[in-house]
Amino acid sequence: MKTIAVLGGGNLGRALALGWVAAGLAPPSAIRLTRRQVSKLSDLADAGFGVGADNRDAVESSEIVVLAVQPQQLDALLGEIAPALDSGRHRVVSVVSGASIARLRDALGPDVPVVRAMPNTAVSIGESMTCLSAEEGAESALEEAQTLFDAVGRTLVIREEMMVPAAALCACGVAFFLRCIRAASQGGIEIGFHPEEALLLAGQTARGAAALSLKEDTHPEGEIDRVTTPRGCTIAGLNEMEHRGLSSALIKGLIVSARAAEGLYRE
Repeated sequence: MKTIAVLGGGNLGRALALGWVAAGLAPPSAIRLTRRQVSKLSDLADAGFGVGADNRDAVESSEIVVLAVQPQQLDALLGEIAPALDSGRHRVVSVVSGASIARLRDALGPDVPVVRAMPNTAVSIGESMTCLSAEEGAESALEEAQTLFDAVGRTLVIREEMMVPAAALCACGVAFFLRCIRAASQGGIEIGFHPEEALLLAGQTARGAAALSLKEDTHPEGEIDRVTTPRGCTIAGLNEMEHRGLSSALIKGLIVSARAAEGLYRE
């Protein structure tokens, strides 16, 4: 595996580095992370990762460059690393919401292969859903990016205009589904379980439901029909949740998140 520089050692950057090591894709010594406050990466340094505050130095010692800073920090970062990039050696993967490939090429040069990726923090446990997009001519870089993200979950190559909706459904979606698990565990407490028991029951049940939905030739409604019986407790609960707006709330939340994601990056 090529050496990797993760520029931006925040929550997602850390999760990516840890996920790649856990998957056996690269040893810690092959991954460098940068952050202005390097002290916040001390645990990763102790684990064998390269850490520092010098983005350009990290680029010069790596081959795959992952841009993982906040959108408002991106322009300064691009200006800093552009002189250090070698189009024949480097591949750039951006996980920055809202920043187009065209914008990245403008800053980094027309010959540097660029891939956009939208993973989520489940990369740290190998369960991310990552959407990828690249322009024509960057097929090799796209394949490398797929290798990176297939190691920490599943990938889907999509058109670039769908990357912002992907941020809402995949990246923000982790929080949405976790909130559903939290709500289910709170309901479990109210019906008699201890908090730790309720969380275990809710989390494992959600995991099983997700696994069922990913089976081939399976649709969520088909699996729902398998556990609903006439005058049964499942349909009673489902109908009450729908009366309270469960589905419409999730749908509206995704739409609002997608609109917000559109405005995260401004050149």
